[in-house]
Amino acid sequence: MAEPKKLDGLQKPLTPSPELAAIVGSDPLPRGQVVSKMWDYIRKHNLQNPANKREILADAALKKIFEKDACSMFEMNKHLSRHLK
Repeated sequence: MAEPKKLDGLQKPLTPSPELAAIVGSDPLPRGQVVSKMWDYIRKHNLQNPANKREILADAALKKIFEKDACSMFEMNKHLSRHLK
């Protein structure tokens, strides 16, 4: 009989904070899906800096997560980790 497969950090469902839930929904999601939904939101609202596509310009909802006006796509995961439990 096969042992149940352990979930790694990207697959384990995490609960978003109220600030993050406003963007990705309140259901527990794996980190990879949270990042995917964040990118959907960023593209839908045209929040990438046209001069530097790696920079995300924060709207009111993203400022609650990033705590600043802009961040790089590489910084985004650091900010998301504070909003996932």
